[in-house]
Amino acid sequence: MRYRRALIPGGTYFFTVNLASRRETLLVDHVDVLREAVRGVRRAHPFEIVAWVVLPEHMHAIWTLPPDDPDYSMRWNRIKGEFSRRLPRCDPGLTPSRVNKRERGIWQRRFWEHLIRDEDRFARHVDYIHFNPVKHGHANKAADWPYSSFRRFVQQGLLHEDWGDGGDPDGNYGEPAR
Repeated sequence: MRYRRALIPGGTYFFTVNLASRRETLLVDHVDVLREAVRGVRRAHPFEIVAWVVLPEHMHAIWTLPPDDPDYSMRWNRIKGEFSRRLPRCDPGLTPSRVNKRERGIWQRRFWEHLIRDEDRFARHVDYIHFNPVKHGHANKAADWPYSSFRRFVQQGLLHEDWGDGGDPDGNYGEPAR
């Protein structure tokens, strides 16, 4: 089956990538393995990481692709494959279908992507990424979660250290640094 995806060379995209089991904690348990997988793929197939958060069973990222290359699917496929190959063998939910496709059953097969088309959407998606650990109860404030690009945004003066300290139900997470 072919999925309809916006493939824009040089585009900026928001992604959600999930483990097959939402009860697993593999991503934070093996975050260094994930980081190395991402580094290896970026060396071979460059892209800019704008923002990223890794939670126990899913992650969100914003990438900007090179001006001549719209293939984010290949990059995610390689990241997921490298991560899976580097983990110790433990395949409790392996189905015959996954065995036939040489999959280990760690990841959901698909991922969600969204082309970011303007500055407002860009800012909202960055905020969403950085507030996600608070939303899911993993941290009391964005600065408390170690597996996020939040600290880089603080160091660059784009966000204040106390940004995202609980937010509000309307999605107002705090004022950006200006």
